[in-house]
Amino acid sequence: MSLAVTTAQEFANPNVERFVDAWVKHCRPDEVVWCDGSEEEDWTLRRQMVRAGTLRQLDHAIWPNSHLALSDPRDVARVENRTFICTTNVADAGPTNNWMAPGEMRASMWQLFAGSMRGRTMYVVPYCMGPLGSPFSRISIMVTDSPYAVVSMRIMARMGIEVLRAMTKHDDFIAGVHSVGVPLESGQPDVPWPCNPDNITISHFPERQQIWSFGSGYGGNALLGKKCLALRLGSAAAVKEGWLAEHMLIIRVTSPEDKVHYLAAAFPSACGKTNFAMMQPALPGWGIETLGDDIAWMRFGDDGRLYAINPEAGFFGVVPHTSPQTNPHMIEAMGRGNVLFTNVAYTEAGDIWWEGIGHSAPSNLRDWRGQPWCQGQDTPAAHPNARAAVPLGNLSIADAYTWDDPAGVPISAILYGGRRPNIVPLVREARNWTEAVFGAATLASETTAAAEGPIGRLRFDPSAMKPFLGCNVGDYYRHWLELANKAPHPGALPEVFFVNWFRKNADNQFLWPGFGENARVLEWIFRRLDDQVGAHETPIGLLPHPEDLNLDGLDLIPEALAELTSYSPAAWAHELAQYNDHLDSLGDRLPVELHQWLEQLRSAVASEQ
Repeated sequence: MSLAVTTAQEFANPNVERFVDAWVKHCRPDEVVWCDGSEEEDWTLRRQMVRAGTLRQLDHAIWPNSHLALSDPRDVARVENRTFICTTNVADAGPTNNWMAPGEMRASMWQLFAGSMRGRTMYVVPYCMGPLGSPFSRISIMVTDSPYAVVSMRIMARMGIEVLRAMTKHDDFIAGVHSVGVPLESGQPDVPWPCNPDNITISHFPERQQIWSFGSGYGGNALLGKKCLALRLGSAAAVKEGWLAEHMLIIRVTSPEDKVHYLAAAFPSACGKTNFAMMQPALPGWGIETLGDDIAWMRFGDDGRLYAINPEAGFFGVVPHTSPQTNPHMIEAMGRGNVLFTNVAYTEAGDIWWEGIGHSAPSNLRDWRGQPWCQGQDTPAAHPNARAAVPLGNLSIADAYTWDDPAGVPISAILYGGRRPNIVPLVREARNWTEAVFGAATLASETTAAAEGPIGRLRFDPSAMKPFLGCNVGDYYRHWLELANKAPHPGALPEVFFVNWFRKNADNQFLWPGFGENARVLEWIFRRLDDQVGAHETPIGLLPHPEDLNLDGLDLIPEALAELTSYSPAAWAHELAQYNDHLDSLGDRLPVELHQWLEQLRSAVASEQ
């Protein structure tokens, strides 16, 4: 075993040294490498993975300095049924999480990790979620035997020697352990994508601020800074400490009059968050800049408003149906290089392709499983959950002045949305904070390929956080309701809106064009924030009059607009009939105010039938 001191290791504090030593002794790697986050280290790992068959070098002229990984077909998405929140009291994990007692889980996983890195290298990855030095940020040390995870973490977080330098001698940290769970005996050949799908377990220990992940090499399970730290441990810490860790994008919206509002928005995975975050507005004079497409950490600032940062440093977006038409900014960002693609189709010459890219498949294409593929086949060329890890700095519309600002940005409005083919209007505004929290708690969406399980089923996904909460969902919503009492003045909290780009007609065609045209909805929201446009009141909130939306240049028939902005008491009575069971499923810690709001809403809707 190689244990040579590296430059990075010299900056490790005693707590870090003890943590690493303990896992070296238990996992038994052949070599230990302390990562410094340098470009040289990154390219050394990439070349190593190309030789091992884990990565394919892409054509530099098309995709500069970029690579493609093809995963094991059994390791392609988050594994929610094998993800656990381990708290001393089962009630603290709540009804939306899988739970196991911490001692029992540690004993079980300790056995899995025993010798799990034999024949492999252990990488010690120091990383920071959020800008170094920000009061928002969290430092973590992750040990892993996956070079793919290391290269991905360098894109997605502030990673390397500067993180160790920022720690004092006695600073504590969030401890993460990850292994693909495939030890190698002497002389045993490796496989391109090692994983142990029969034993995948992703466990979170909020009371000790630890993450243990075993068996999967896929991003959401292996990149511990993302969902594991930023959302699951983050949400538990936020409830305890009085801040917010949310599954939200952050954008800066600038009007033609140069007025600026920062907005956060929560959509379930693969429901258009990245496209929305990078929107190219169809309306002249409007500008959108991106601070992040997936996670927001928010705290009250000195002026009493909620300020947000994006704790990540990159994008880990779903690739299929990303094109110059749907998201030209992401296509441009991918073309700037240093991107790590996973599970898209490819040619031997180094080009890549996916469904919805905007042009026909090239000849001699191979699908994500490595099999020959041609246009018209029943099976997809790219996996529906194929991903790209893209440095945030690649994006031309990244808000360069604020995305890395340690102080964060003031949030004027929060949006919630999901895939709803009927009933839910294009946009509505919450009339008060309780209505806003109730709407978030009852958010529902059709399922997508971002997680295991059937696609296209409607499921409740409270605040788009159901897979990512690290605490009891009732405690989470009590915390949200209490923000109204903690805000120093009535205007301190953001306004809250609900959007739905996915309404369909009887022929199963989308009624709203979406993408850049969503700027028309943002304009209405923006003008509502500045009291410049009207709305009419309904039991489900404030809806725009059709004439309140700017539709100049948009070919939208009046019938479609009327349906998009409509509220149907009969349809909503059917909708609300499902809510009792849903709220009951959230457990006895759910604030009674949400049950009371449902009864008021049902009564108001019934009175209009």
